[in-house]
Amino acid sequence: MHSKSLLLCLLTAVILVSCISQKQLTYLQENDSKVDSIIPVRKKQEPYRLQINDLLSIRIKALDQDNVGIFNPVGDENISATREERLYYDGFTVDVHGNVRIPSLGEVPVLGKTVVEVRDEIEKRLLDDFFNEEANIFVTVKLSGIRYTINGEIGRPGSNIIYREQATIMEAIGESGDIPVTGDKSDVIVIRQYPLGQKVHHIDLTSIDAMNSPYFYVQPNDQILINPLPQKSIGTGTTGLQSFTTVFSIISVLATTLLLFTRL
Repeated sequence: MHSKSLLLCLLTAVILVSCISQKQLTYLQENDSKVDSIIPVRKKQEPYRLQINDLLSIRIKALDQDNVGIFNPVGDENISATREERLYYDGFTVDVHGNVRIPSLGEVPVLGKTVVEVRDEIEKRLLDDFFNEEANIFVTVKLSGIRYTINGEIGRPGSNIIYREQATIMEAIGESGDIPVTGDKSDVIVIRQYPLGQKVHHIDLTSIDAMNSPYFYVQPNDQILINPLPQKSIGTGTTGLQSFTTVFSIISVLATTLLLFTRL
């Protein structure tokens, strides 16, 4: 009788440890009180500063559009290309020296600058060397989408692009098919590129405090890694029923084997 009770306690403990709890599955959890609340913004989101290999879309307009035609990329309608491929051909890539090469303007240093600072620099050069104020020069500088790579426990791993100026890690995960129940939402790894190299950061997406993390917003060239929960490597199942079925099957096999050996 004592052995049966011990076995039952052991079985219960294994099931409780092996199954995945609701806390591990739920995004952005608040405290126990379920009331509407306003989440204070603790930190202002800093503007993104350009890095090597970023792809920029630069367009220049004026009253006489023919005068700025040389500065703008001319699309070849005979070339069949996707939106991403077109951006690659028509965009301006930040080279290893931190410059973009623009027709007539030549090399323009952009590394570490915001898109607004690059726009102001191009406008100044155009007004100083090519046009006067009456030309009504209008320059647009944008990132050609936010490019990121996500791997691990995710619905659709790989590289993706969000065509917006700002996007959260929740949007990036949603665009990539969401994290399955076997993915660790409490320790999502973000590898971010900086001028002097890359840094590894961590964010807990099960906590509402994640919205105040500096890594809640995705930046171009981010690498997002979702590690599996220990329950996946254990292989006992993701729910209590699956765990019970797996453990019961193991015990049945062990009991049958033991019975056969005792009869020999």
